[in-house]
Amino acid sequence: MSDANQIEDFDVSKPELFRDDTWRPFFAKLREQDPVHYHADSPNGAFWSVTSHEFIKAVDTNHAVFSSAGGISIIDEMGDGTSQESTEEEKQAASIKNFIAMDPPEHDEHRMTVAPSVAPTNLANFEPLIRERVIDILDNLPVGEPFNWVDKVSIELTARMLATLFDFPYEDRRNLVHWSDITTDVPQVTGNEIDMEARHASLMECAQAFYALWAQRAAEPPKTDLISMLVHGESTKDLNQNPQLFLGTILLLIVGGNDTTRNSMSGGVIALNEFPEEFEKVKAKPELIPNMVSEMVRWQTPVIHMRRTATQDTELGGKQIKKGDKLVMWYLSGNRDEDVFPEADKLKVDRPNARAHVAFGFGIHRCMGNRLAEMQLRVLWEEIIARFDRVELVGDVVRLPNNFIRGIADVPVVLHAKKQTPA
Repeated sequence: MSDANQIEDFDVSKPELFRDDTWRPFFAKLREQDPVHYHADSPNGAFWSVTSHEFIKAVDTNHAVFSSAGGISIIDEMGDGTSQESTEEEKQAASIKNFIAMDPPEHDEHRMTVAPSVAPTNLANFEPLIRERVIDILDNLPVGEPFNWVDKVSIELTARMLATLFDFPYEDRRNLVHWSDITTDVPQVTGNEIDMEARHASLMECAQAFYALWAQRAAEPPKTDLISMLVHGESTKDLNQNPQLFLGTILLLIVGGNDTTRNSMSGGVIALNEFPEEFEKVKAKPELIPNMVSEMVRWQTPVIHMRRTATQDTELGGKQIKKGDKLVMWYLSGNRDEDVFPEADKLKVDRPNARAHVAFGFGIHRCMGNRLAEMQLRVLWEEIIARFDRVELVGDVVRLPNNFIRGIADVPVVLHAKKQTPA
């Protein structure tokens, strides 16, 4: 990539920018000089980079002009790994669909079918069990010895939470994380070589597992897990009759439940080590935890971008957008916009407008499970603060090359137990 002072050649979609955590100066320069920037040539074709908080919201709220139906990532097709020998059923199931890549009225109809599963009244039923599993993990972590927070906490807790939410076989819980990871694991996103046939086989395993789970729930009285809610919901009971929408809906729920919580758990630890005074604030005032969670989601921004396609010629930020043009909303950049978030690169647990972030999207496509993610993170940090004086970073963070999900592979830490107050 060219120097950060030469914006005409910027390609901020390069996965290594996020692997190396070197994206900040490029997005800062785009926000300052060209917040609606055209990049004519990249491995993913031509696209407009929308980098300011203002223009991201403008695109995300105008679904009539900026459509989701052309796909939600910078690449034009994720690819399903099918071959000429694949059966028609496999090809149909691999051609996954979900309502996040639809426009109204189809989007609204499909979203409404699954929205009740994450309604506040239903989420309240999950909290005691989620807290129980958070406590179990934290109480069995080594204290005073280094370990990888991502594996022992972020991935394990996410797997347990997903298994809880789906009432998925507990011993197979890490399959859920694996299926989430491979959903966005394609060369155009990661820059890595991917065995697409193996990816397809894994997606088919996911579909088979959830079809079996669906049949099981259909034979049981209604329960509070997500699959039971879908099976017994009047508007969703036939979801399993549409293979593309069935798998797409399942993967959307898995990815939504995995990426936001998992990477915000890891990113939050990194941030509190970078700004230790903020951890002291929240230890002194635990009532700041809900706001800290929003601020962690802003600071981490687990979903780096979302894509839209122009349905007509239009104007945005003084630029002429042509019908069919691809626009990429860089949520990671919008959440570091100094015009909205003073000292945006800093984590501030008491930031007054932390919830103004765009990490969950904006408008009709705002993440349906955002309250669920916030609840899970809140419970985690409530229990961490009750036990530990410090979660100390003791080595280099390892990030994943990915221009869609801001993934973290290794956060080496040492836990310091909370000092006991004499009786």
